[in-house]
Formats: sequence, C-alpha cells, structure tokens
Amino acid sequence: MITYDIVIIGGGPAGLAAAVSARKAGIQSILILERDHELGGILNQCIHNGFGLHTFKEELTGPEYAYRFIEQVLEEKIEYRLNTMVMDITEDLIVTAMSRIDGLYQIQAKAVILAMGCRERPRGALNIPGFRPAGIFSAGTAQRLVNIEGYMPGREVVILGSGDIGLIMARRMTLEGAIVKVVAELMPYSGGLKRNIVQCLDDYGIPLKLSHTVVDIEGKEHISAVTIAEVDNTGKPIPGTEERYTCDTLLLSCGLIPENELSNKAGIKMSRITNGPEVKESLETSVDGIFACGNVLHVHDLVDYVSEEAAKAGENAAKYVLEGRQDKDTDHVVTIKATDGARYTVPSTVNIDRMDDLLTVRFRVGAVYKNSFVSVYLDDERIHHAKKRILAPGEMEQVILQKKKLQGKEDLKTITIKIEAE
Repeated sequence: MITYDIVIIGGGPAGLAAAVSARKAGIQSILILERDHELGGILNQCIHNGFGLHTFKEELTGPEYAYRFIEQVLEEKIEYRLNTMVMDITEDLIVTAMSRIDGLYQIQAKAVILAMGCRERPRGALNIPGFRPAGIFSAGTAQRLVNIEGYMPGREVVILGSGDIGLIMARRMTLEGAIVKVVAELMPYSGGLKRNIVQCLDDYGIPLKLSHTVVDIEGKEHISAVTIAEVDNTGKPIPGTEERYTCDTLLLSCGLIPENELSNKAGIKMSRITNGPEVKESLETSVDGIFACGNVLHVHDLVDYVSEEAAKAGENAAKYVLEGRQDKDTDHVVTIKATDGARYTVPSTVNIDRMDDLLTVRFRVGAVYKNSFVSVYLDDERIHHAKKRILAPGEMEQVILQKKKLQGKEDLKTITIKIEAE
C-alpha cells in the first residue's frame, strides 16, 4: 500500500488551494485525486468574470482563476491523478480509489482533506408535475453544454430558481441569442447575489417572479410550454394566478447539495442545516485527521472565500501531520451556536487554546433582514453588535473572533451569533 502525508480528494478550487497551502507549510508528500480529466473543477465552465477580486485583487474568469492555482500546483511539483474516483475513506485514513489506468488501489494517508465540492439539486427532488420530456436541464448542465461543448439547449427559455448559476445562465442564454422569458423563484427572496440579479436579469430586462413555481410542464417528447403560479407562505400554488409560457427549454437552478457520500461512509458527524461536516476551528471533522473545506463543507457564494478557507485547511492538516494531535483534556472547547435568524456557523466549535489570533466564522441567514444587527454573545455578554443595511440568504456573512477576547473566560460555554432588530 502506498503512503502519502496528505491526500486531497477533489482538484477544484478548494483542493488546489489546500494543496498549495500544505506544501508551503512544509509537507512534501501530497496527492490530489480528481475524478475529471483536468484540474480546476467547476471553474472550467464558468467563463464569466467576477472571480478573484479578493484573492488576486483583479477580476478574472473562472478558468483564469483556476489556472492561477494550477500553475502553483505545477510549480510546487505537487502530485495529482486525474480520471480517478475515490470509492471509500476509512476512519484510519485508508483511501480506496479507482481509475482506468491503475485499477482499484488503496492509499494510506496521515491526513485527508475533503474538497469534493457540490452538485445541483435534481428535478426528482423538486416534485414538479407533468411529463418527463426532453428540454429540461439543470442550469449547470446547460452551462457546460454552452460554454464547453458548444451546444445550445434551446431558444425559448424559462428558468426555475434564482441561484447564482441560474441567474448567470439567464444572461448567457440571452447573449447566445435565446429569449429568456421569466425566472421564477419559489422563495420570497432570490437565492443569488444581488449583483447577479442586477447584471444578469435587470440589465437584460428579464423578469424575476418571486414566490412563484412551475405547476405544469407540457409536451411528451419535448417540452413545449410551462405554467407557473404564485405560491402562498406555505409554498402551495394559489389558484387563479397561473401564467403559461411557451418554451423549448426549462433550466432548473434550485440549490446545491454538498457531495458528502464519502464523508458519511467515513462516519463523520454531519450538519443537518448545511449537509456538510461539522468542523472545529481547524476545519477538522469529527474523525481525527480528516479536514473539510469549500463547497463540500457548506455552499459558498464566492470562490475567493473557498480558496481562503481551503488554504486554512491545508495549513492545519500540515500542522496535524508534522506535530500530531495536540488537543489536551484541559483545552477549553466552546460551542458556536447560530440562532435568531442565523442558520448555522462554520466552524461549530472552537478550541480557544489552539485557535489562531483571529478566527473567521462564516454563516448564512434564513430570511431577508433590513437595517438589522449581527450580534455575538459570549454566554450572556454581547461583544459584537454591527449594523447591516441588508442581510439575505444568498449572501454569506462572517464575523471575526479575537483570541485575546476569549482567553481568560474559563467558564465560557457558548458563543452565540444572532440577528437583532434595532
């Protein structure tokens, strides 16, 4: 059995950033396993700009952003294997992988970094009535067809869901000559970034109908029309609000699901809210030596944050390999809790004795809040109270915890992040 210090599962933006960070932290024996035929992950089909403003202080396309990290992997001579599917990870860090060239084989790792990304929610999970004709695509599949394969899915388009990929594909299909008739969103708010609503819908006169969903699909062999209707606050269609649109394409942009089948098989404790692993301040999961970062941990809105988080995972995995487990029974571990509008936090616990001087805690809200405050409490003591003009589920939020404010509070049990009114 071959052995590596760190095995990284996934060669997208998270896996690449984690690998480069681990190498810079002193790890020589690193292996990236990627199931696709090239590194870069989903960024390879994201040819629009808007990437890299935080990381590189300039605006890049997805492939350009990915290649900045691929270049670093090549310069550092980090080993990677393409067309390789990871089948299993055990709690003692044995990774089982398979490829056409190498067959089925096992790798003993000293640490594993999970960076598998996420997948789109399929039609089967949406309970849309009607037949199953051709012409229905996930927004990501349509993006690949147009940007990489060079095929147009159709010319008259309706989009269900206002996630960022759906918004971007509304603009992309328009630029390619299609007519995007409407974007319908089940929730009373958009699931995408505000800038994408403006740049991809408003700038092209594409209507966004909130609190609407598809209630019927026409066509047996190929889609010919859809009917959308307004929904009430329980999500049920309101009779009499139906609108029919003729179309030859329906794109679904109804959320992303972290790819965590491997995490579940490894016995990792998962979050019911994010569908990703629960992690400590080091981004280590409940299984010793397995770390997680990027969209497999929780769905991000900006790839810059993915890279930042992954770099921290690579650094901490390297520390784990070089120094071994340092946690002691006397260490002060505190739970981080999200409540009153905040849905979850990453990480969910912090070891005050082991944390860096500054710890970034990321979270999302469960509804739209205007002129509200993000507050942080140490048990009952409020230490942070920052006003935000608007908070929306489509945009990730963060707070910075300072180690010096946490030290010396031996009785501290819970750090609470909540949304408060004026």
